[in-house]
Amino acid sequence: MAAIDRINELTDLLNHYNDRYYQDAVSEISDQEFDLLLKELEKLEEANPESKRADSPTHRVGGTVTKSFEAVKHKYPMLSLSNTYSEDELREWDDRIKKGLNGEEYEYICEIKFDGISLSLTYENGILTRGVTRGDGSQGDDITTNIKTIRSLPLKISKNKNTDLSDEVWKSTFEIRGEGFMPTEVFERINQEKEDIGEATLANPRNAAAGTFKMQDSAVVASRGLDCFIYQFMSDNEPFKTHEESLIALKKQGFKVSDSWQKVKTIEEVIAYINHWSEKRHSLSCATDGIVIKINSYAQREDLGFTSKSPRWAIAYKYKAESKSTILKNVTYQVGRTGAITPVAELEPVELSMTTVRRATLHNADEIERLGIAIGDKVFVEKAGEIIPKITGVDASFIRNADDREANKVIFPTACPACATTLVRAEGEAAYYCPNEALCPPQIKGRVEHFIQRKAMNIDSLGEGKIEILMNNDIIKDAADLYKLRSEDILGIEKTHVDEVTGKERKISFKEKTVQNILDGIEKSKEQPFSKVLFGMGIRFVGETTAQKLASYFKTMENLKKATVEELLQVPDVGEKVAISVISYFKEPVNQIFVEKLENSGLKMEAENIVLELEGNSLDGKTFLYTGTFEGYSREELEQKIEANGGKLVSGVSKKLDFLIVGEGAGPSKLKKAETLGVKMISEEEFTGLINQI
Repeated sequence: MAAIDRINELTDLLNHYNDRYYQDAVSEISDQEFDLLLKELEKLEEANPESKRADSPTHRVGGTVTKSFEAVKHKYPMLSLSNTYSEDELREWDDRIKKGLNGEEYEYICEIKFDGISLSLTYENGILTRGVTRGDGSQGDDITTNIKTIRSLPLKISKNKNTDLSDEVWKSTFEIRGEGFMPTEVFERINQEKEDIGEATLANPRNAAAGTFKMQDSAVVASRGLDCFIYQFMSDNEPFKTHEESLIALKKQGFKVSDSWQKVKTIEEVIAYINHWSEKRHSLSCATDGIVIKINSYAQREDLGFTSKSPRWAIAYKYKAESKSTILKNVTYQVGRTGAITPVAELEPVELSMTTVRRATLHNADEIERLGIAIGDKVFVEKAGEIIPKITGVDASFIRNADDREANKVIFPTACPACATTLVRAEGEAAYYCPNEALCPPQIKGRVEHFIQRKAMNIDSLGEGKIEILMNNDIIKDAADLYKLRSEDILGIEKTHVDEVTGKERKISFKEKTVQNILDGIEKSKEQPFSKVLFGMGIRFVGETTAQKLASYFKTMENLKKATVEELLQVPDVGEKVAISVISYFKEPVNQIFVEKLENSGLKMEAENIVLELEGNSLDGKTFLYTGTFEGYSREELEQKIEANGGKLVSGVSKKLDFLIVGEGAGPSKLKKAETLGVKMISEEEFTGLINQI
């Protein structure tokens, strides 16, 4: 079969599987089978870039780097809606609708207002050709490569699934409006990953979505699992008479339309809908902030018209951020595995957004100073982005004795609450840190918990409670000591563990079966690859992905330990902050001993692909970068060829680059920079010649 035929076959097949999964919730093949077909398609497209289709599913995984986003003028302005927080104002708006329609009967469509960013999507002849942000309403940024990573969004409308619409509707040029958002579970996962590497967490899902959609690397965007709810169809030749018809047709055609919308006839039914979703909305998969109410009939919309800023036929009811007051009982200070000190407010339990809130973040010392809180205050608590509880202020109506309040003022500590070491604060950072990495108990415990987690060494037979018992009994002092455990060391130990979040007690017993499971899990963890070991070591700012890249680039722990800042900066996506952190880690004697203990325990200290068949040393000491596609090599094969002949692959064009290998469709920015810096550019044939030179 010709390559182009196979590309077309795989594209159609994978799009079919995607459609079945995201539209019908049906998995026709396993994830592994899907991934294998996708990888086959990626390789074929790399070798035949001219045959890659606009609706190729490989767009979903990203890979395009955009240096800047072009400003695009909207064909149909993206107007904002009038907002209200009041039911009475809604009734007044309804009176204006009645007056504007001269007594005609009318219907409303009520829709959940998802808290993301507005997107405009253009389709031409059934193909998604452009995705643009709202911007200022008249123009926005072209983020098409990032939009295409949204898996629930059709890249191509393959056939008309609406029997009462002509094929021309979906073959014409039309625009779709939608709300791009970050699902709650993705937001929470990213924040957990940021905690893992000692970085500040994201404030709320909306800001996280906005920032992600504007990232330059679409591969990173793809990894974040953004999604989009569609709510509007726009065309010069409007095929629908009502908004209801358009939502039903869009849903049938494979667009993700929320099932939460409802058609009603009166403003009282609108208010009933608002009240129905007031609490229920918290159970949805993403953040929400209100309800949008629109006239159903398009003809009546025309009659009502627009103001200079917004349509008269629509309004947004905004839910007030639920805020309740409760007593601040105490402020505790958590010490993370990287030494970061996080203040946490301990509260009298209060019901908020369908959950019982007992604790709330206070972020950092600056936030405590801004709030001016004291123990015993009555404070207002909200959920940031409907997810994270936070204190927003002091309830001034709760009168306290001024002297008593001053005596109980919350002041951020100057010493570590766990080991009394003086805290430090790096320039430009909000958090204070305990520098006593070697002896601070919570840091040591946190590093062990990090080491055993699924993304690292995956010792699932252990957990926070068991780790605490092992450390409190001086059975282990660091994660490396796990590999010295014997059955007789832990058999029979019992203790009641109190969960920090729920406050619930549970008894932990090291019985024979439990002990065997622990020892088996520890032994099995020795099979984890070098990149997992590296991530598990807990180097600050080195997350799972960065650990993989470091392992792939340096190949061995020994090479990484000896790496200079300059060498580290050659690794893709490794910046100065990460490079300095890695250097600092390996300089510490306690870390040197820890790594040696891991190595002596039999953990993998070399990447899986360390053994390359050495072809020669013709490229010895030379650095290479490539751009475009090549006839004789896939990207992976080219990288292996460079390494097998003594060369080194780098991540960007700089004065220290020896050769830029230029293929078909080479990136103009790389070519321009190489020319400016005087970097030698060679063809695929010239590269082969370098390898074969004697």
